[in-house]
Amino acid sequence: MTDEAYLRAFGERIRAERARRGMSRKLLADHAGISERYITQIESGKGNISLVLLRHVASALGLPLARLVDDEPPSAEMTLVRQFLARLSPAQLKEAHASLAARFASDASLLRSQRIALVGLRGAGKTTLGAALAKAKDVPFFELDREIERLSGASMGVVVELYGQQAYRRYELQALQELLESHPQFVVATGGSLVSETETYELLLRHCFTVWIRATPEEHMERVLAQGDRRPMAASTQAMDDLRRILEERTPLYARADVVVDTGGRSEKEAMRELVTKLPG
Repeated sequence: MTDEAYLRAFGERIRAERARRGMSRKLLADHAGISERYITQIESGKGNISLVLLRHVASALGLPLARLVDDEPPSAEMTLVRQFLARLSPAQLKEAHASLAARFASDASLLRSQRIALVGLRGAGKTTLGAALAKAKDVPFFELDREIERLSGASMGVVVELYGQQAYRRYELQALQELLESHPQFVVATGGSLVSETETYELLLRHCFTVWIRATPEEHMERVLAQGDRRPMAASTQAMDDLRRILEERTPLYARADVVVDTGGRSEKEAMRELVTKLPG
């Protein structure tokens, strides 16, 4: 790969990771401590970023530095395997296979069908359907964003603006872990960008029956605006283009869910009826 091709691929990787997190260029630039114009240059393949600034960008995205500079970034599964193996001693490595097998056969995996997680972009209907499903099943309903606010003692906007993406991701993972540890049954509506965080999403997929609540970009936007909320598109004059790009980047991740329920052009009752038919047991 030529230097020019590498810079183009690197810029695309930055743009993709930013889109998955629903971050505007301005927000990324603010957290990285560099100009929005420089972010634009990098994403277009015209910026040869220094190592120090690259470290700032990786931190702002909540990613390890190696994830951004690898010629061929590892798959989500390989990243998790590496993280797991790196924590083991040589003696423990010999037992890794048996330990993982035992973990997957644990009671936690048997409870998976009793824990329903809804994923999808904001405005799909996760909260509405999740609350209705929990009521019908007589189990607790949680919104992971509210659990993050409870743990942090601050609103979502304050957590991200003051403490950054990494702090938000730590709270998100902690909130999910606590739900799994304290509740054998529940329905949870997750944040739209959770699927971009490998460790957190893998934990969710392993312990919860996961449903992608899907809608068209136009319906997402219409519902978000009806809620009086334009995050994270507020700073963009191309809000619909941003939303389509975010949805496009996240679609392969959302598609890892066990089942899909479309809410587009359907009433709540119709979507709920389909959701119930697709649940296990």
